[in-house]
Amino acid sequence: MDVDDLRTFVQVADAGGVSPAARRLGLAKSIVSRRLVRLEEELGAQLLARTTRGAALTEAGVTFREHAARICSELDAACEEIMPAGELRGLLRLAAPSSFGPEYFAPVLAEMAKRHPLLHVHTLFNDRYVDLVSEGFDCGIRVGYLPDSNLVARRIGTLPVRLFASPDYVVAHGAPSVPAEVAGHSAVMIGTESWKFERDGTVTQIHPHGRFKADSAVAIAEATATGIGIAALPQLIAERYVAAGRLVPIMIDWLLPSVGIFVVRPPGQHLPRKVRVLTEILIERIGPAAK
Repeated sequence: MDVDDLRTFVQVADAGGVSPAARRLGLAKSIVSRRLVRLEEELGAQLLARTTRGAALTEAGVTFREHAARICSELDAACEEIMPAGELRGLLRLAAPSSFGPEYFAPVLAEMAKRHPLLHVHTLFNDRYVDLVSEGFDCGIRVGYLPDSNLVARRIGTLPVRLFASPDYVVAHGAPSVPAEVAGHSAVMIGTESWKFERDGTVTQIHPHGRFKADSAVAIAEATATGIGIAALPQLIAERYVAAGRLVPIMIDWLLPSVGIFVVRPPGQHLPRKVRVLTEILIERIGPAAK
């Protein structure tokens, strides 16, 4: 029995169809379909019921998927044990935020691929929340305040956050000097978050209001730079706008909580070495620069 056929079946089962599984694996749909047919012929059982919407597991498929996934996981662990210490191979699928990813994380991922020529690195850059388990990712890089979840998280750095506005906005509307004045200003923000300000051990929580919201830190910075309102931004994002004279820090005597940079992965006892190596490289390259 071909282990690639097993891996392909698990991906199709988890993805819910041949097409999404082919995208995950980076293979042609015809190859994925051929592997499924070969596996079913070898087993003498139908594992998937093909529908117009994709593929659903048969009763036999449900049972076999659990065993196949465990076999693939144990085989990966066994291969890692006997491989040379520095060698990585196979496929690494990860998700990263588009606000930071292409500029700050992509060079690290490219370096990892260069160090390990047998490793395939497939990255999704997107600011939406990515379900690592259901979408079949090995891990993700997340920036922000990490919510409670069943994911395993490793902090690799932190990003200081400050309050910013455009010079034109400050001229037209002034700038808040204490948290109580923030409510009188239009905010540019992600959603309905609160801002926690701290000075001399005193923490003040404010719920800002605004008409411009976005799930991208770059989009928030761009909107703030046009004078729409004030925004809490990681300095790593804001610094280029400050250097260009498009943003200025405000309320500099008050601190905002730093946001974390995390590598998150689905739960499980076995930590794939490719995820561990990625984490180590990110700590090496991103960690010191982010502090």
